[in-house]
Amino acid sequence: MLGVSPDTPSAQKNFKEKFDLPFTLLADASRKVANLYGVVKEKNMYGKKVMGIERTTFLIGPDGRIARIFPKVKAEGHAEEVAAALQQQ
Repeated sequence: MLGVSPDTPSAQKNFKEKFDLPFTLLADASRKVANLYGVVKEKNMYGKKVMGIERTTFLIGPDGRIARIFPKVKAEGHAEEVAAALQQQ
């Protein structure tokens, strides 16, 4: 399991430690990976249009193909939703 964000490696380290995350976080400061996966989207922030990352989960199978996409992820309950999807694989 991996997490990818445009944060710096030091910010990711702090985040991982704060929330005791059991997976690796990868830095994508250039947003190259985010652009390849199509998650850089126009967002509305306080009435202003900005480009940002739409929090998305991708389940990638052993064959390297995307098995399922969870767009517009909300943290609450999402881990359980993904775990249930993995059980179905």
